[in-house]
Amino acid sequence: MELDPLLLSRLQFAFVVSFHALFPVFTIGLASFIAFLEFRAWQTGDALYTRISKFWIKIFAVVFGMGVVSGIVMSFQFGTNWSVFSYATANFLGPVLSYEVITAFFLEAAFLGVLLFGRDRVPQGVHVFAALMVALGTFISSFWILVANSWMQTPAGLELVDGVFQVTSWMEAIFNPSFWPRFFHMGLASLLTAGFVVAGVSAYYLLRNKHVEMNRKALGVTMWILLFAAPAQLVVGDIHGLNTFEHQPTKVAAMEGVWETERGAPFLLFAIPDSANETNHLEIGLPNMASLVLTHELDGEVPGLKEVPAEERPPVGITFWSFRIMLAIGFVMIGFALWSAWLRFRGDLFGSERFLKGLTWMIPTPFVAVLAGWFVTETGRAPWLVYEIMDHATGLTPSLTGGMALFSLLGYIAVYAVVFTAGVYYIVRIVRKGPEPDHPVQEPQHAKRPLSAADTPFNDNPAADARS
Repeated sequence: MELDPLLLSRLQFAFVVSFHALFPVFTIGLASFIAFLEFRAWQTGDALYTRISKFWIKIFAVVFGMGVVSGIVMSFQFGTNWSVFSYATANFLGPVLSYEVITAFFLEAAFLGVLLFGRDRVPQGVHVFAALMVALGTFISSFWILVANSWMQTPAGLELVDGVFQVTSWMEAIFNPSFWPRFFHMGLASLLTAGFVVAGVSAYYLLRNKHVEMNRKALGVTMWILLFAAPAQLVVGDIHGLNTFEHQPTKVAAMEGVWETERGAPFLLFAIPDSANETNHLEIGLPNMASLVLTHELDGEVPGLKEVPAEERPPVGITFWSFRIMLAIGFVMIGFALWSAWLRFRGDLFGSERFLKGLTWMIPTPFVAVLAGWFVTETGRAPWLVYEIMDHATGLTPSLTGGMALFSLLGYIAVYAVVFTAGVYYIVRIVRKGPEPDHPVQEPQHAKRPLSAADTPFNDNPAADARS
C-alpha cells in the first residue's frame, strides 16, 4: 500500500498544532491571573495573594516551557512539508511570524526571569511590572499568531501573482475580516481555561481541608472571573459564528449539517452525517433554530453543502461533532459560573461538596473545548490552505514522500509523548506538595544568604500548611 504524503502531512500538522495549542491557551490566561495576584498583593499588602501567585508561577513555568518546546517545530513543518505554501505566502507570513518573535517572545523572555527569580531581588513594584509584561507578551504573541491563521481563513490585502502572494495593503491583511472575532474568542478561551484549572485545583484542596484560607481566596477570585468570561464567550462566539457565516458559509453548513439550502433550518442536536450519500441519519433538531441564530430570522436562508462541489467540502462529520462538543462544554461552563453566583449569594460557595467536586471534574474540559474549536476552525476550512485560493495539494512539498512524512510523524508523536508525560508528572507533583508554608524558616541574620534552590519557583517545601 502506497503511503499518501498529503494525508500524512495533514495528520502531522493536526497533531503538532493540537498538542501545542493546549499550552498557550492555558499560559495566556494563567499569566493574566498571576499578574492580577501580584498587583493585588502590591496594592493591598495581603500575603495570601503572594502565596497564591508563588504556587501558580511554578505551574506556569512548567507549562510555558512545554509550550516553547512543542511550538518550535511548527515553523519547521512549513518548510519541510508545505514548501510551496511557504514560498507563496512568505511576503506576508514571514514578517508576521517575525513580528511575533520580536514583539512578544523577546518581551516574555526579558521579564520572565524577573518573574521567576526576582521576587526577593527587585522592588515589589518591579516584580509586579514584570508579571504584567509577561501577561502582555502572551497576548501580543496570540495577536500575531491569530493574524496569520485568520488571514488563511479570510485572506485580504494580498493578490496572487505568478504563484506568490504580494501584499497590497498591510492593514487589510493584518486586520482581515475574521481577525477580531477570533482574537477575542481565543482570549476568552484562555481566561476560561486557566480559570477552570485554578478553580478545580482550589476545590481539590478545599475538599481535603488543605491550605484552606489561601484556596478560598483563589476560588473566590476565580469564580468572579468565570462569571464574566463564560457568558461573554457565548456572545463573542455568536459574533464569531455570524462572521464565519458571512465569509465561510461552507464551513457553517458543515458545522450545522445542512446539505440542501433551506429556509427555517433546524439546529441539529444529534445527527450522523453521511458525506457519501449527502444526507444525515437519525436527526434530532430544534426547528428553525439554526436560521434564527445565523440570520436572526426564523425563516432565514442557510446555504447548504451542495452549493459547492464535493471536492471543495470540508470533512462534515468531524466539523459537525467538534462544534457540538465545544458548544456543549461552553454551556456547562456557564452553568458552573451561574451556580457559583447562587452559592455565593447563599454564603455556601466554599461549603458545597457537590459544587467543589464538580469543579475538579471540570479541569480537563476547557482543553477539550479548545481542541474541538480548533478542529472546527481547521477542518472546516479544508480543503483550503488559503481559503478558496490555495488548496492543500497545491501547497505540499513536491519532493515529499509518504515514507518521509510517516517517519517525521512517528518521531513527533514519540518526542511529544515524553514531553507531555514529564510535564504532567511534574505538575502533579507540584499540586500534591502544595504551596509553600505561610512562615518559612528564617536563616540566622549573621549568615550571608547564598543563592540556592529556595530562591527559585521550583522549590517545593513539603512542610504542612500552618493554616490547614
